[in-house]
Amino acid sequence: MNIEQIYTGCLAQGAYYIESEGEVAIIDPLREVKPYLERAKRDNAKIKYIFETHFHADFVSGHVTLSKETGAPIVYGPNANPSFKATIATDNQEFKLGKITITALHTPGHTMESTTYLLKDENGKDHAIFSGDTLFLGDVGRPDLAQKAATMTQEELAGILYDSLRTKIMPLADDVTVYPAHGAGSACGKNMMKETVDSLGNQKQMNYALRANMTKEEFVKEVTDGLLPPPQYFPLNVKMNKEGYEDIHEVIERGITALSPNAFETAANETGAIVLDVRHQNDFAKSHIPRSIFIGLKGGFAPWVGALIADVKQPLLLVTDKGTEEEAITRLSRVGFDGTLGYLDGGIEAWEKAGKEIDTVESISADTFKERLESTIPVFDVRKEAEFSAEHIENAKLTPLDFLNNHLSEFPQKETFYVHCAGGYRSMIAASILKSRGIHNLIDVAGGMASIKKAGIPVTDFVCPTTLK
Repeated sequence: MNIEQIYTGCLAQGAYYIESEGEVAIIDPLREVKPYLERAKRDNAKIKYIFETHFHADFVSGHVTLSKETGAPIVYGPNANPSFKATIATDNQEFKLGKITITALHTPGHTMESTTYLLKDENGKDHAIFSGDTLFLGDVGRPDLAQKAATMTQEELAGILYDSLRTKIMPLADDVTVYPAHGAGSACGKNMMKETVDSLGNQKQMNYALRANMTKEEFVKEVTDGLLPPPQYFPLNVKMNKEGYEDIHEVIERGITALSPNAFETAANETGAIVLDVRHQNDFAKSHIPRSIFIGLKGGFAPWVGALIADVKQPLLLVTDKGTEEEAITRLSRVGFDGTLGYLDGGIEAWEKAGKEIDTVESISADTFKERLESTIPVFDVRKEAEFSAEHIENAKLTPLDFLNNHLSEFPQKETFYVHCAGGYRSMIAASILKSRGIHNLIDVAGGMASIKKAGIPVTDFVCPTTLK
């Protein structure tokens, strides 16, 4: 028996490859399925099952494509009703894989079809669970994502999740290994550990949601407390996972079109496409196409695209570093953005050589910022509320990047203001959005809070945040 976790850091997502006696099961695959096919071929094995723990909201699964390429059935738990052919397992239904057995444990609550897959070894001993978004390490799945579809409140779903955990998962032995669908950084939970594998026994000890003496009322309150609104693209990804989607090869083939500066400009004007610049933030600051949006590949690229652009059908035109075009298109498709129309051939250098207009973002060092703080200047912090609460510059205003569009009216129209984040990535995204809205009187603090603290700028910590309303 071989279990391999295939973890994708950008999405904080874990897919699983399980092999026994030449038979393979894939759990929650990413949209690009080539790695699974190549791995099975290398093992001289056949993919027998494709298990889905639920209809994912934060990424587009590769289940439809992988089933088409292998003939393996897609397996969901009870209550699932996809538009395509699938095996809908009953609670406790067993699936043989070589010498091992995988049992579907219906664990609703995150969504009503959520299912945990229990793996028993060749001796029939419980070995591991693939818990999807039912149980994370340090947390459990948020119960608010499916409330509209389930016609239930998040409190009702949380109550169902409480029962699922206590009747299906907590009775299992402490030495059972937990393989979740997500880790720290995912918007599907709020308190996840950075580790991606753990024992169930340790989770029973340290996961707040698995306290043995916890009442259902306490669980509902703690699980629903502090939930931020989910990214707007989540329901659109659920729809794609439930109804099917275009083959990723077609998406890449269409998006990999190289466009000259003139053709690029014409496409932008005629289609209403967003120009998405995926280079490093320092390169964007030095030179970029006016009104383009920066979201760099070297960061939480796909989730930020989904959070800030929202509509997966939005046409996109890419500005990339040479050789990263296909990577960008692939990572966009992972979260359902299939509308890439092409990329700027020759990059920003070709754009400038063609005599096209460019724009810049003024970015200063933390040392220079420190000197300017001696006078009263407006400072905007685009980190998350929890980060701001932990430490922030005195008198800074919290305008989280996730909800920046809600705060546009709060930024000064004429007075110069400063934006920063933790390391410089998010503040440049914010700067690009503000400039695209016609707000140009801003200065970015390079390196963010890390550089600010290194420069000796005092910060205030452990106080309630000042959030603009």
